[in-house]
Amino acid sequence: MLNPSNIMDYFSERSNPFFDRTCNNEIVKMQRLNPEQLTNMTRLQYILLHVQEPILCVIRKQHRHSPTHATPLADYYIIVGIVYQAPDLISIINSRIISAVHHLQSAFEETNSYSRYHPSKGYSWDLKERKVPEHLVSKKETQREEPSSLFQHHRVDMLLGELTRKFPVPVVVPPQKQPAPEEIKTEPREVRTEKPDTPRNMKPPPEKKPRLA
Repeated sequence: MLNPSNIMDYFSERSNPFFDRTCNNEIVKMQRLNPEQLTNMTRLQYILLHVQEPILCVIRKQHRHSPTHATPLADYYIIVGIVYQAPDLISIINSRIISAVHHLQSAFEETNSYSRYHPSKGYSWDLKERKVPEHLVSKKETQREEPSSLFQHHRVDMLLGELTRKFPVPVVVPPQKQPAPEEIKTEPREVRTEKPDTPRNMKPPPEKKPRLA
């Protein structure tokens, strides 16, 4: 089982093609010095950068200029006892760009295959479903994918838990709705208008009776 105490010895074995025998690690090993002396030495050296037990270890190849300054040259990772060289940033970007261009080109070619032209109607699209030829169907699609193992489930759950603890999801509190102000209803009042020529409660004058002689 690999652990932080023996991982550098495993990496420096002769069967590893990525290990340079002219590095400071080999000098420290031959002279039986303390590995901490690497910080005081210049030139090429290897350091243990990251460990994630029980399967992942990352080792960095660097050129040390001083105890506080070093230039990284390459990174190597060990998974289940196998050493791999990590790609550099330029290779990753080139791979992503080539993959994107390939998919765009395939999309344009497939779109062009649906185009039709008729002298009287002009250009049109024939978007009817087509059967994919059998020779274009990959074998991977026909084969049933194997379910992931219990070990993979455990590792994925652990990594997701670590990411959730580092980057917690912010809790959004929904805004509370304020009650709408009550409308004050006003009833229209009836306004009575009276004519000044016809006053209220006035009796007509008494009739004049003729005098008897």
